[in-house]
Amino acid sequence: MLESTRSLPDRVGSVAAIGGAAVRRPRKRRPDATPWLLLLPVGISLGAVSVFPILNGVWLSLRNTSLVTQEDDFVGLLNYRLLMGDALFWNAWRHTIIFTVVSTALETLIGLGMALLLYEYFVGRSIVRAAMLVPWAMPTVVTSKMFGWLFDGQHGVVNWMLRSIGLIRDNINWYGSVDHALGTIIVADVWKTAPFMALLLLAGLQTIPNSLIEALRIDGGTAWQAFWYVRLPMLASTLLIAGMFRALDAFRVFDLVYVLTGGGPADSTETLSTLSYKTLFSTLQFGYGSTLSTAMFITEALMAAGFVVFIARQVRLAR
Repeated sequence: MLESTRSLPDRVGSVAAIGGAAVRRPRKRRPDATPWLLLLPVGISLGAVSVFPILNGVWLSLRNTSLVTQEDDFVGLLNYRLLMGDALFWNAWRHTIIFTVVSTALETLIGLGMALLLYEYFVGRSIVRAAMLVPWAMPTVVTSKMFGWLFDGQHGVVNWMLRSIGLIRDNINWYGSVDHALGTIIVADVWKTAPFMALLLLAGLQTIPNSLIEALRIDGGTAWQAFWYVRLPMLASTLLIAGMFRALDAFRVFDLVYVLTGGGPADSTETLSTLSYKTLFSTLQFGYGSTLSTAMFITEALMAAGFVVFIARQVRLAR
């Protein structure tokens, strides 16, 4: 009588006879919402400082908002059509791509050489590793002023050294020349950021088993063969990831250019960041300036997607 009063789900869920033995079925656990509640403040904070500015920038890029003319109308894609025919935009876009590609390539090669050197044991290695990070730890503004003095067209140390060894006869106006300004900025950026690449690649080298190198040396392999056939293939994923981080950071270069040249001379060092800054805060054209920033964001997203494709392919090949 008591058994008949129990509901069918209770009878089925509590005990089931399987092969004559009573087996208790576990009840389904309800999802615990506590982790999501704990992550909610972080999500709101990230949305407020990251997602909202992006969405607001995209919305402003569809308007002709200007604090000078006091206009604020919805114009749709008109700003983007104007952007496609803007020579200043394409000039800044080309300089930004050149700066990103050249600086990332040089920093990767130099950083790889530094990482291979610092991986080997020698007396004072720990001191050299610590000193290597000094350029990267220096504020970019300090680096900019330092290189401004080094490459000064009248009294710079670089001109003095080049004259002393006979490479040049007259001083070169490094930052005042259209032919040399962008290259000089790339040199300053490489000096500052190559240690960062070396640090990432050194961490990748330390994950490679020493047994592989020892086995190759036992078989008579040279140091070059150890690098080309063992270290470089196993370091490929780390190289791509480090290159992606550095390229995305280089694409946003602003302070180095702004302090050294301000985008000059004759817009020969203008980048997307400096052009967007001038449009937004000098001419106060928030609509068109937001269009420049959105175009910059789209280009950077495409770059990141390309790196992700190569990294995923490399991971599949490694398996």
